[in-house]
Amino acid sequence: MSAPLTSSVDVPIAPHPLPAKTFWGRALRHRSFVLGGALSLLVVASALLSLVWTPWSPYEIDIASKLRPPSAAHWLGTDTFGRDIVSLLLAGARATILVGIIAVSIGLTFGVCLGLIASAKRGWTEEIIMRFSDFTFAFPAVLSAIMLATVAGPGMLTSIIAIGIFQIPTLIRLTRGSANAIWAREYVLAARASGKGAFRITIEHVLPNILSILIVQATIQFALAILAEAALSYLGLGTQPPQPSWGRMLNDAQTMLFQSPMLAVYPGAAIAIAVLGLNLLGDGLRDLFDPRLARER
Repeated sequence: MSAPLTSSVDVPIAPHPLPAKTFWGRALRHRSFVLGGALSLLVVASALLSLVWTPWSPYEIDIASKLRPPSAAHWLGTDTFGRDIVSLLLAGARATILVGIIAVSIGLTFGVCLGLIASAKRGWTEEIIMRFSDFTFAFPAVLSAIMLATVAGPGMLTSIIAIGIFQIPTLIRLTRGSANAIWAREYVLAARASGKGAFRITIEHVLPNILSILIVQATIQFALAILAEAALSYLGLGTQPPQPSWGRMLNDAQTMLFQSPMLAVYPGAAIAIAVLGLNLLGDGLRDLFDPRLARER
């Protein structure tokens, strides 16, 4: 009985995907990612803590205790209305995080969808979407908030809508440019030759390959949203009293810069920590998602 025929050609074995611990191992060695993640977690933890506990009520006014220096009762002192600074900072983080998350979600939802449509359809559809993006660029967040405030009045909702609209054109352009590069790849051309439609290719091939870029950009847009929210609240167009806000704390402190300059330092430092943490986190994610840098680390 003859032996079974065997082939001398080796069958290539598909490489196994890198385990998750490889990514986290590189991430924990990346200084920018670790520092940015720690600062961002600090801000998020402060917002979550304010939901269940603050040293004092951030809404309680005690004129007799105004401008108290730091003490065991008030760790960072009190403001011009006798409110505890630590409690205001914790509650202000909650308002800032809420506005940032919703505004960035609005920008991502509309910006990514319109950018993907423009890349997939081309022609007049792409032209209309990109001219809409150019038109929206003419209305920065502050100008949009002023127009909305004249109609609906100032408030947190006004700042959310204004910041969200301001983020849409940036994400449209980023999504369209990244998606156009993917549409020119060989595997996408093969998918089109096999009969797949534009919608299916977008969902199965284009979006997964630009997801890392969108995640990095989302962290940067979050930092910009925090700055915009603070600016709008400082101008009186954003979060309204009695809801605490870092921007409103800066507004209240501007008349006391010579008597008590630390009233402006505390909310300014909080805004700087939040923005710095998100920017460092975005830089770290960009390096970790870049395959060329991943091979070097």
